[in-house]
Amino acid sequence: MTTAVKNDRAKKRFEKWDVNGNGTIEKSDLVAEASRIITAFEEDPASPQARAVRSAFEAMFEYLASKAGVGPSGSLDEEQFINVLETQVFQGGDAGFDKVVRPTIAAIVGLCDTDGDGEVNPSEFAKWLDAIGVERSAAKKAFSDIDANGNGKLTVNELVQAVRDYHSGKIDVPLLGN
Repeated sequence: MTTAVKNDRAKKRFEKWDVNGNGTIEKSDLVAEASRIITAFEEDPASPQARAVRSAFEAMFEYLASKAGVGPSGSLDEEQFINVLETQVFQGGDAGFDKVVRPTIAAIVGLCDTDGDGEVNPSEFAKWLDAIGVERSAAKKAFSDIDANGNGKLTVNELVQAVRDYHSGKIDVPLLGN
């Protein structure tokens, strides 16, 4: 992964997740992002799927904040956020993405998997992209770019790899929001 691409995309992620625009990311910012996704899917906020998405975003923040030394009630400025992504996600390779990204992806799959097969079909994927603010018109191409085995369904593994590929500049589909 090139540092310039990673840093640029990490900055974009920071800006997206700094929901209140105060220049830091707090747990409330990630809870707001989760709520926005839940609302976009028209999911009952009390449903198990919605609770799983909210919990995954909270846990991701708490883990990153703890590793950055600010604690789960603290906040991350842009530099801290980029540094902690580098050390906890990018340098960790598959293990880093599995630890930090996979639980959130799996929770979102649980939310958008309307047919209950544990995978994401093209219409579910289009709704996901719409929910996170990615142009819906990009959904068909993005789906085929991510569908590594060409079976017309996306697994959690394929989606985690897609987030990794996004941050390395291999694809341009920010699955956790752009």
